[in-house]
Amino acid sequence: MNKTQTEWIFGIHALDSAISQHPENVVQIVVDQNSRNSRLDSIISTAKNLGLQLSYEKLQYLNKHCKERHQGIIALIKVPKLPDESDLKTDIVGLESPLILILDNIEDPRNLGACLRSADAAGVDMVIFPKHKSASLTPVAKKTAAGAAETLKIYQVTNIVKALEILKDNGVWISGTDLADESTSIYQTDFKGSMGIVLGNEGKGIRPLVKKHCDFLIHIPMYGTVQSLNVSVATGITLFEAKRQRQG
Repeated sequence: MNKTQTEWIFGIHALDSAISQHPENVVQIVVDQNSRNSRLDSIISTAKNLGLQLSYEKLQYLNKHCKERHQGIIALIKVPKLPDESDLKTDIVGLESPLILILDNIEDPRNLGACLRSADAAGVDMVIFPKHKSASLTPVAKKTAAGAAETLKIYQVTNIVKALEILKDNGVWISGTDLADESTSIYQTDFKGSMGIVLGNEGKGIRPLVKKHCDFLIHIPMYGTVQSLNVSVATGITLFEAKRQRQG
């Protein structure tokens, strides 16, 4: 029998979300015994009220388990398996006019986390990304997501193309961000209804086979000398234009 996987997470927003959303997955919370950070008070109070295991240790203990800037608090959590294609096939049936973000091989965990943060802010119903050749939900990604990793419905699939086919079979239109000649400005695109938006790798963009399975291509108009944006910035701009239209 495989042991339950655990990992140390850090960052006040990430810990606050993990504790409030999934306290059953929290194994242990460790606070710097010399911390004077008042921002930790709310997390500590919530943890005590929930009866979670809480301890105070020297800074060296926290630094040993977390090499990043941890703000004086870390938590050991159980890492449940993310839903996959089979779950997606079941869950998509119950959604009416969903807005779905598909991330095709984002390599930087900070970019992944920033995309998740934008997805949560824009009210995205699902996020899909691949298991292979992609950043995963590491502690760094979760910290950058600032709590969004715990609130979003996230699917980690073996095959993005198969996931797109599942979506399309359930009436979801797929738009892919690309600067091809046939690409349409996001401001001239209709994002209403059931919509999936694909954003690609930081350097290479959407893979050719993934692009082939998009119903149409879209782009963000650029007015300066720079012809591309960071993928997390592009994600935020595109999602909020979609959200603006869907609310209007």
